[in-house]
Amino acid sequence: MILVKTEAGQRVLKDRSVALTPRQRTAFILCDGKRSVGDVLEAGMGVSREEIDQMIAQGLLALVGEASAPAAAGPAASPAPAPAPVAAAPAVGRSDQQRYKDAYPIATQLTGSLGLRGFRLNLSVEGTANYEQLLELFPKIQAAVGPDKAAGLERALRGA
Repeated sequence: MILVKTEAGQRVLKDRSVALTPRQRTAFILCDGKRSVGDVLEAGMGVSREEIDQMIAQGLLALVGEASAPAAAGPAASPAPAPAPVAAAPAVGRSDQQRYKDAYPIATQLTGSLGLRGFRLNLSVEGTANYEQLLELFPKIQAAVGPDKAAGLERALRGA
């Protein structure tokens, strides 16, 4: 499995808007579309598979071919097809509580990045207390930030 930084990951690399530990950041940099996950794990930085999976869930990394186009590609990139509804996806392996725990920071980051335009939506996200409430807000978040940026949140909610 070979990973590459997503458009969101490229931004995070530059502006450091997501707090990564030094070993996570180094592993993140090594995910260049050429090295396999095994290569990154064996590089000796002490990063775990779970930490890499967390960066995938946050939408910072994706499998080669699944990542959104880099920022340099601009508007010429073809739009991605509309994602399937989150509720239709089967819940595999993780409890609703764990999915909420994984998805909540992604949702607050996405809505917080909208500034004043997303202030009320951000308050709604911060007011959620469980998976079901956050899942109800997903369509509004997706509409506000777009399907590409919401993909990481969708993966976290789906439990993939």
